[in-house]
Order: sequence, then C-alpha cells, then structure tokens
Amino acid sequence: MNAPTSLRNLPQGQLFRQGDVFVLFGELFGRGYANGLINQAREAGMTIIGLTVGRREADNSLRPLNAEELAEAEARLGGKVINVPLMAGFDLDAPAGEATPTELLAPLTLKNWQEQKLDWAQVERCRQAGVARFKQGVAEVMAQLDPLVKDGGNVLFAHTMAGGIPKVKVFLAIANRIYKGRGDRFLSTRALLDSDLGKLILQNFDEVTANTFQYLIEGSAALRERLERTGGQARYTAYGYHGTEILIDGQYQWQTYTNYTQGRAKKRLEDHARAAWSQGVKATVFNCPEIRTNSSDIFVGVELSLFPLLKALKQEGGGNWAEAQWAACEALLQDGYSVADLLSQIEAYNTSATMQTFRDFPAWPMDNSPELAEVMIGTSEDITSKHKDRNALVTDLLSSLVLEGTGPLMFGEAAAPSAPVLWLNHDIIARQLARMHG
Repeated sequence: MNAPTSLRNLPQGQLFRQGDVFVLFGELFGRGYANGLINQAREAGMTIIGLTVGRREADNSLRPLNAEELAEAEARLGGKVINVPLMAGFDLDAPAGEATPTELLAPLTLKNWQEQKLDWAQVERCRQAGVARFKQGVAEVMAQLDPLVKDGGNVLFAHTMAGGIPKVKVFLAIANRIYKGRGDRFLSTRALLDSDLGKLILQNFDEVTANTFQYLIEGSAALRERLERTGGQARYTAYGYHGTEILIDGQYQWQTYTNYTQGRAKKRLEDHARAAWSQGVKATVFNCPEIRTNSSDIFVGVELSLFPLLKALKQEGGGNWAEAQWAACEALLQDGYSVADLLSQIEAYNTSATMQTFRDFPAWPMDNSPELAEVMIGTSEDITSKHKDRNALVTDLLSSLVLEGTGPLMFGEAAAPSAPVLWLNHDIIARQLARMHG
C-alpha cells in the first residue's frame, strides 16, 4: 500500500435499528474512542453488551469480575457485561510449572536489557497458552451472546483491544527515554526493537492489538452465519492508527507520529480486516486521528497534529460554530498568545526539513532520531507552556471534537462499508462536525 484509502463522503448507511445488538469487544474503562460508537448505538435503540478483561489476583490468576466490579462495569457501559475474562496477550501466561514472559523479563535492568537474551521456545509455549486461553474465552462469550441476538437481527462488534506492554519496571525507564528523551536522554526506537525485550513486546502487541480481531471474527462465525441465513447482518469495526491527513501548507497531507511502537501491530490489524473482507465478512479498520488520552500521554508530541483541525473546521463549513471553537481554544492560552500564533508554530514544525523526512507512507513506521526528538518534544513543551493551565489544554478540547466526529462516521460507514481499511482524516471529521453543529 502506497497511500491511505480515505473516507471522503459522509456515510449515508442505515442498517442498525431498535432491537439490534452492539457488542463492545473490550472493556470500557474511561473516556475514549469507544464512547462515540456506544452513543450512536444507544441512539439507534440497539441493545448494548460489553465484555471484561477480568481481574488478576495476587498470584496473577485470572478471574471474572466480582459482584461489585460487575455492577460498576455495567453502570459505566450502560448495558449488560458478559462476565467471562478476556484478557488479551500472553505476558502473564505459561504452561503449568513454567515461568511467564513477565517473569523471564524480571532480571532485566537498565544496564543489561539490550544484551539479555530470552528462551524463544519457552516464549512460544507461553504465547500458545495465552492464545488458547483467549480463544476459549471467546467461545464462552459467544455461547452467552448467541441467545441475546434474535434471528434476522443485526449485530455490530466494535473491537477496542490494544496495548500489550509487560509490567516490568525497566520498561518505564526505557519508554521515558524513547518517547520523552532529548539530548543525552534520547534513546532510539531501533535499540528497543533490536533487543529481545523489544521483540517480545512486538509479539505481545500483535496478540493484543491485532490477532484478537481475527479471533473475534473466527469465534463469531456461527452467530454470523445464523444471522445472515435469517436475513440479518454482522459487522465488525476496529480502531487503527496509521497516520492522518491534516492541513499542511494549505493541503491535506498525510503525516504521522513516528515513535508509535504499536504501528506494526496496527498494520497487522489491517491485514486481518483485509483477509476477512476477502472472505465476504464486512470487517473494517478505521484509522483515526491522533488524540490525547490517558494512554497516549506518554507519547509526547502525538498531540501536535491536532492543532490544524481548527483550520479544517473553518475550511469544511463550520461557520459560526467553528469560530466558537477557535474562541474557546484562545481562552485557554495565556495573555499575549493566540490560536493564530500556535497554528503558525505548528505550520513551521510540519514544514521543517526534519518532519518532512518522516512523511514517508510506504516506510511507516519509521525509527525515531535525535533530530526528531528535539523538534517534536521541544515544540510540544513550548506550546504547552503557553497555556494558562497545563491541565486544560487546547488539545483536550480538540480531542473531544475528534471523538464526537468519529462515532457517527464509523457507525454510519459500518452499515455499508466501502473498504476493509479506511482513514478518517481531518477533512471528513470537520465536515461531520459541521453537519452536526452547523
């Protein structure tokens, strides 16, 4: 693939109705992309059903939610939660009597992590144990879900699983240098990826972020076939990230956050959607724009591509509502700074020679560099310092707008999807928001 397949037209599809079922394939913990889809499903009158990753005991054994936890999860979701633990990944799995990958990583320190080697045969046994556990959980979930979906009805599965970093102390220090380090504190992503630690993390990313989508599609085959046989439909969505087109030099151009270590797993997620699509299954990965979340805050600079959304809101017909968003953002800045100042700074950042070298779509994801860290982290810190309150940023407001726009786009497009992998860029999101608020 040499260019993104972008959604350019506002979706017109209307498939889901009262009594259909929406399944959140992942646990809802807080504010994020999933909320937009849930809101759309609820407005359509769909039955909301969620899942849980379960909880770990002190000995790392996995259990369902207890009564209190289940009540909290269902209140947060606003629907029923099927209480079967679906913890993805294999970092805490192992055959009986063997060490888990997390235990294998325990001896790693900042001094030895690049040289320390793993027993890959043992890692593979752990991976197989984790996959078997997860697939068994999917089978149990589907057995409970099947009677909740009527013949001839429609079901929308929304895959939200992502992540997979093993809980080892040394990685936090490594991550701080890769994603936040400049100068003497800079560490290259290549150093991590060439180490056994990095190779294990990439494997676990694949299992959590990507392969769970495949297991969902395979595990729900009987339900999907029953619905199709009786006049209904099954649809699958997943959240991807593969860069975003934003306004640079007056044109929508693809750019990316380079340090995104999960990029390889997100590409594998796309592959699973394409494979399902080739078999007649309507599964679509929606590559969404960069936003600020609790989990993304480690990636300093990921938020910089949000600022040009303000230009897109005006360009795509936002009118007075777009002007109000500019004013709301300006109110968050210290005296003496304006939104126009920030956008000029972002424009200079995006058109700099350093950043242009990383706008290479076929080469994504690329390794970081000291020059990239300097300009990206430096720009991020400088812009943050211009706010009145570091806990109330322009990018928080813009992130909420992206979340608001992507939900209707994904929900409408999933009704009659046009491709297995689609990019939701700033143009279509701004147009969706203009339609909602204009």
